[in-house]
Amino acid sequence: MKSILLTGTAGFIGSNFAPYFLEKYPEYHLINLDLLTYAGDLENLKECEGNPRYKFIKGDICNRELVEFIFSEYDIQGVIHFAAESHVDNSIKNPGVFIETNVNGTFTLLDVAQKYWMEKPFTYKSAYEGCRFHHISTDEVYGTLNETDLFTEETPYAPNSPYSASKASSDMIVRSYQETYGLNTVITNCSNNYGPKQHDEKLIPTIIRKALAGESIPIYGDGKNIRDWLYVLDHCKGIDLVYHTGKEANVYNIGGRNERTNLQIVDAICSILDEKVPAQKSYKALITFVEDRAGHDRRYAIDATKLENELGWKADENFDTGIVKTIDWYLEKYQVQ
Repeated sequence: MKSILLTGTAGFIGSNFAPYFLEKYPEYHLINLDLLTYAGDLENLKECEGNPRYKFIKGDICNRELVEFIFSEYDIQGVIHFAAESHVDNSIKNPGVFIETNVNGTFTLLDVAQKYWMEKPFTYKSAYEGCRFHHISTDEVYGTLNETDLFTEETPYAPNSPYSASKASSDMIVRSYQETYGLNTVITNCSNNYGPKQHDEKLIPTIIRKALAGESIPIYGDGKNIRDWLYVLDHCKGIDLVYHTGKEANVYNIGGRNERTNLQIVDAICSILDEKVPAQKSYKALITFVEDRAGHDRRYAIDATKLENELGWKADENFDTGIVKTIDWYLEKYQVQ
């Protein structure tokens, strides 16, 4: 039985990943370290509770003493690092928390892993040769795009918010541990995820929640900001593939090839809700435009060719299928019949 440390899996992406990973790999013992900040919720991990191969520990990735204890107590032989402060608006209001968690926390995990697994730079201890550190990052590190290009693994970093800058910094620290110490690392940068268990304040859950409540649906600026949308379970499958078969020291971009403006997103959701939960008039009447976010990147879009060609990954959901599954999950959550 091999123990893998997962960080931050009470959040959106991690809470979809943990039950998937637990079920797929009966030879793994999963240790979940999560501070349960505003985005983390143990309700998201109900499927894992009671499984003898799953252990939840409440704690901070910046707490070196705790991280060292977990490595020695459970003999950690792999890390998949989700934990991050991730809400752009919050990073604008309170950037210090993002630097602390995303930069210092990632450093702590890397440094403890390197010292636990390795005798000296580029030399692993005999029982730990296969140990790998997988860092989950974001397409926002690349900044904003023009109307036609795509982010590739070679796109220069140009983060525009305190959140994306903190993630770019953490990516660089991962790279430094690969280059300086020979720590076996991989990084995945993903596009916007959507699906079950996402925090209520994010765009798609907000649209659904506000529509069902008959409240104004707020859309930033002119609503023409473009994002590439990736169904969360497709992202989880991509992480699994890269963790197990990705080449050491490589970056892999995971994207859904589903570019949509925010206006197209809200239009699609309202159309589906008009069918599933009809109101007196279309939910589209609730759409309102609000002042744009500071430093709001215009377009993100990922080229996932490397992941598709080298590792054989392919998204199972397109946006039309994934958004229906997502809405159905939220209707059940909000107990709408």
